Amino acid sequence: MEELRLKGRIAALYEGKSETAERFRYGLLIADVATVLFLVVVTYYHGEPWVRWADFAFGVYLAADYLARFWIASRKGAFVLNLLNIADLIAMLSLIIPIVGGTLSFLRSLRILRVLRTYRVQKTLREDFPLFKEHEDVILSAVNLVIFLFIMTELVFVTQVNINPQVENFLDAMYFTVTTLTTTGFGDITLKGEHGRLISIIIMVFGVSLFLRLIQTLFRPSKVRYTCEDCGLFLHESDAVHCKHCGAVLHIPSDGHV
Repeated sequence: MEELRLKGRIAALYEGKSETAERFRYGLLIADVATVLFLVVVTYYHGEPWVRWADFAFGVYLAADYLARFWIASRKGAFVLNLLNIADLIAMLSLIIPIVGGTLSFLRSLRILRVLRTYRVQKTLREDFPLFKEHEDVILSAVNLVIFLFIMTELVFVTQVNINPQVENFLDAMYFTVTTLTTTGFGDITLKGEHGRLISIIIMVFGVSLFLRLIQTLFRPSKVRYTCEDCGLFLHESDAVHCKHCGAVLHIPSDGHV
């Protein structure tokens, strides 16, 4: 009985509508942002003994969060197979297990994307911040762009920091990543080794197209928010003339702003 009560309390924190639940989810969001900021800061202290203990502490936090969400999940199989939860699990193991901690820790940056993608947090942000509600698509596109840059940058850093004197911290790795993604290519920083060339190819072939797509989405969202008076559908293409759900005539302003 006590176990069921505890499970109910945890479920209420993660999925409830109370002020306590909202504060709890904001706390998770802040903790995930702190994780990403920590990811940047520790690159300037690479190799320091305290970094491993800090990694372990963040790993314990990820493990507690993962296990709590797994416990309250109604469909545990679907929970385990969810791609974002798999990323959480890999991030947790990369922090707790020292053998792989140096190579997979960049996956920590996926945590903030998972939190912002949950329905409850988005709903809370819409209710608490009118600016978020008005520009939600643009904000989420910006988050996607930042996460993508972080992942690529951290991948460059963790594979080059010990073998490439040109890459000593996060800023060096981000400089290379951005110059490659924007096709500027100054050439003052190049990645060493066969795996470095492979990463460069991945960034150039796949990264550039995705980067440009995210930039386009950020400055020119593919959909605009305009509520159909007949059926209530509120997401439409910016050049839509008729509602794709009910066929009613729409009067979306030409500039896409409603």
